[in-house]
Amino acid sequence: MHTTDEDFMRLAITLAQQAGQAGEVPVGAIVVKDGVVIGRGFNTPIGLNDPSAHAEIQALRQAAHHLNNYRLVDCTLYVTLEPCAMCTGGIQHARIARLVYGASDHKTGCCGSVIDLMAEQKLNHHCIVSHGILAHECGKLLSDFFRQRRLEKQKFDAIS
Repeated sequence: MHTTDEDFMRLAITLAQQAGQAGEVPVGAIVVKDGVVIGRGFNTPIGLNDPSAHAEIQALRQAAHHLNNYRLVDCTLYVTLEPCAMCTGGIQHARIARLVYGASDHKTGCCGSVIDLMAEQKLNHHCIVSHGILAHECGKLLSDFFRQRRLEKQKFDAIS
């Protein structure tokens, strides 16, 4: 049974691994309500030709469908990477109560790294944010993925 932040983050990591195996940036997300996973997602913007197909958005969509409600009150979103501006907006509009993320994103993170939209007082919804849960494992997925991409590019450039 999954009961802790680490347990739920491990489920998100499994989804991130699926994204990486599909050639997508390895990010996974789950939505939990009352200890039950009601939404899952992993990055699919490349495969779906959809710039909005981030892990968080996929998980929010599935959870909203499950609850038959676009408001995800009293839900927690677990995601392996700090959300971007688009995903942070989705989290706020869905009224997620709590966000838990693993690795910080110092290039596009909008929950404290580049900007903190969750703390912006002019916005009408704020959720509790916890970060750094299994951060090393989450970050390693990303660094390994991009290291492999660079190696493949070097090999391709050497052939060309």
